[in-house]
Amino acid sequence: MTGTKHKIKIWFKFPPRPGWPDDTEGLWATPLSGQTAQVESAPFMQEGVAPGDVVRFETDEWGRHWALERVQASGRCVVRVLPDAAGPLGASVEAVNAQFEDFALASWAYSEELPLITFDVPADADFRAIRERLDAGAAGGWWQYEVACADEHWWAA
Repeated sequence: MTGTKHKIKIWFKFPPRPGWPDDTEGLWATPLSGQTAQVESAPFMQEGVAPGDVVRFETDEWGRHWALERVQASGRCVVRVLPDAAGPLGASVEAVNAQFEDFALASWAYSEELPLITFDVPADADFRAIRERLDAGAAGGWWQYEVACADEHWWAA
């Protein structure tokens, strides 16, 4: 595997949230230097970081890499959607993903028990149309959502 960069897990610690299973989350990243790495995965729990972002980290005595700060933003956004089990789509991850197919967003589901979906929204996506779809689904009782990471371009759309 000459020429390929290995992945490491960067750990983030955040204030505990009621109903969430953990107060840490590990995200895959590609090392760029001894203390920086580019995030490769979208977070389910961590706020303020998206795939493509560069973070500075430190390594503890057990070899675990802990994020210290984001040093470069990628322009990508992370949106989390939790389907309303009593709503028109039920708790179906597939049904929620189908609502966003035309945007070609990468997404991941947390688990069958917690059908939380994390969407990785590219920097060149149609932010306005995605926000309108999110708002319409929330108003229709299909889901609840939160924006976990976004910049001024998302909010201005």
